[in-house]
Amino acid sequence: MGSAARLRLFINRNRPLILDGGLATELEEHGAQIQGDPLWSARLLDTNPQAITEAHHRFLLSGADVITTATYQASVQGFVTHLGMSAERARELLMSGVHLAREAVKKFGSGNTGPLVAGSIGSYGAYLHDTSEYTGTFAEKMTVEELKDWHRPQVEGLLAAGADLLAFETIPSIKEAKAVVELLAEFPDSSAWLSFSCKDEKHISDGSTFAEAVKVASRSAQLLAVGVNCCSPTVVEPLLDSASSQLSPDTSWVVYPNSGWEYDSEQGWQAGGESSIWIPELSRRWVKQGAALIGGCCCISPAEIAELRKVLKGATTGRP
Repeated sequence: MGSAARLRLFINRNRPLILDGGLATELEEHGAQIQGDPLWSARLLDTNPQAITEAHHRFLLSGADVITTATYQASVQGFVTHLGMSAERARELLMSGVHLAREAVKKFGSGNTGPLVAGSIGSYGAYLHDTSEYTGTFAEKMTVEELKDWHRPQVEGLLAAGADLLAFETIPSIKEAKAVVELLAEFPDSSAWLSFSCKDEKHISDGSTFAEAVKVASRSAQLLAVGVNCCSPTVVEPLLDSASSQLSPDTSWVVYPNSGWEYDSEQGWQAGGESSIWIPELSRRWVKQGAALIGGCCCISPAEIAELRKVLKGATTGRP
């Protein structure tokens, strides 16, 4: 049985798996200065790795079945540009994100049955640090091959470091999704999920329908789950409904919205009209729609992940 088949079986036997929440939010809560940094939380891989391990541990204590590495805004090219290091050292720093997550899992004392470590790979737009992971405008000037070439070093490094699966996050465009699907085929023993950034209840950020995006993603048998992240919780249910017919029978939904707050490029996340939305309550509907991996993104704390687990599984302990 291949890696993807084993992980798919594990997910199906233990669904829904609880993802962690906003890692950068948790790091900021404990004193990290991240806002405005082109490397975002990935800088701490170089300057304060212990803070990352401790944040992972807090999410594990909250009941997360899957923790995601602090590599969303990490890339070999980004580290070379912003930290002035060699490509070899940049690759090692990228890989350290997996090692830190593994260290947290080991200290947690989970034995051989998990939690899983997902290697986070953000959109090319995250590397640009211009919020284009929420518009997809960069894809207009790039080819699928160019996007594959950019993502390849991150995929290679995270897999070499031992990530259980990859998490392609906040993907805003059909073109980048096609690049991910084609690139995964170069690593046939790998598994992943792909989550899109969305602009409303039917469309991903580049204006394509979510249904079309899911159809593209479902071409890959290596994608265990497809879904959405860093969107308002209120748009999740209609988005999943709009694309249910396009989801492969062997693929599940992955869902981890933000708190519903508004993002300001200068001041960060600001409480807005949807700040009272409670993800755990809505999550029951997502499970009925077929969501197998559920968690939170920006502004979602370990305490909220613990409440999510309580709602969906009745406890913060007793992981698979």
